Amino acid sequence: MSFFDTLKNLTFGTIKAISQTDTGTPQLQTWEFQFDTLPENLEQLQALNICDLKKPQNTAAMTLLALCVFPKSKEECYRMIEFLNGPTVMSPREKQFLNDRFMDGQGYVPYSYFEGSVPENNYTPDKPYRLIISEQANSRDDLSIGYLTLYFKSGGADSARHVKLRRKESTGEWFLYEQFLMVGVRRPASQDPWA
Repeated sequence: MSFFDTLKNLTFGTIKAISQTDTGTPQLQTWEFQFDTLPENLEQLQALNICDLKKPQNTAAMTLLALCVFPKSKEECYRMIEFLNGPTVMSPREKQFLNDRFMDGQGYVPYSYFEGSVPENNYTPDKPYRLIISEQANSRDDLSIGYLTLYFKSGGADSARHVKLRRKESTGEWFLYEQFLMVGVRRPASQDPWA
């Protein structure tokens, strides 16, 4: 068994598609991902068996995993995001946006999207790490021109946050177009003077 096969077995648990019905609209999809550990660099991200960019939900999940790396190594986070961006390169403005979002110890924000992670427990997710991504009624509004929007629920926000993905026609792969995951969530109890 190669190093990467071992890593895949350690890092990735399961993924399952969960269907939900919304009366009067096409069936919306929900996916649950489970990870025993989280990747710490681009090579570990690429070794995941969800590293199939032809499935947009996988690109969305890997975007969150990449953001979790920023507090430890912003350069590795940039490498991971650039991989997920496909043929486009991260601009200095996009890098500065991430830098700004992680200022003042806000490394907890990406962890707020994992199951069990709430302000009261300082955004400590349940283990194994579970992540649920879903479509909403407007997710496919731009599908005819190659865009899809998928949503994440945060334990520290009242409304779902999203990533917008763009399909590369020649390969059928879905790449990160923009993300709105790094927007404010409620402070963790340890940082909230009113908690």
